[in-house]
Amino acid sequence: MQDTDERSLTHLLDGVEHAARHDTVTIDDVLNEFGERSLLPFILLAALLLVSPLSGVFGVSSFMALVIILLSAQAVYGRKRLWLPQFLLRREVKSSRLQFGVKWLRKPAAFFDRHSGKRLQFLTTGPMRLLTLVTCVVMPVAWPLLEFVPFASSLGGGTVALFAFGLFTRDGLYVLLGYLMILITSLSFYTIVF
Repeated sequence: MQDTDERSLTHLLDGVEHAARHDTVTIDDVLNEFGERSLLPFILLAALLLVSPLSGVFGVSSFMALVIILLSAQAVYGRKRLWLPQFLLRREVKSSRLQFGVKWLRKPAAFFDRHSGKRLQFLTTGPMRLLTLVTCVVMPVAWPLLEFVPFASSLGGGTVALFAFGLFTRDGLYVLLGYLMILITSLSFYTIVF
């Protein structure tokens, strides 16, 4: 069970909100708030922002897709220190928009924090962890193509958020839910097309 410890969504949102205390906020501001910790919290934050109303802002889906791909690839290769190119680190957004997204995510975050635990941990370690991280690299590749469909990337962002949250909290149930989301989405797409 998670409360407001460092492995909770609430803790991550608190940090983002604190980073957004000025008129604008950059990715670098958010990273400085947390220091150079695990890559998973940042993958999770980027994915969560796609589930928030912020994903309706043109360009956010493509930008977050690039961030998720870069961070997930680093996690696949076992990189300990987080790296992003300067042009991404300097990217600014109005703090009011980010704070709105954080406020919108508070209730769902509290729900997930209350309902997480050490379950199905074999899905969060070894080859399964690696497979999940590779999936987080591949999934966002198509999101820029969906940029003209408002909120279309939210489903993918939600799936990556389930994966990242499961790995972050070591709760394999959320990893399993992420794979179920992919299966349901694929079957729905197949049904529509064929």
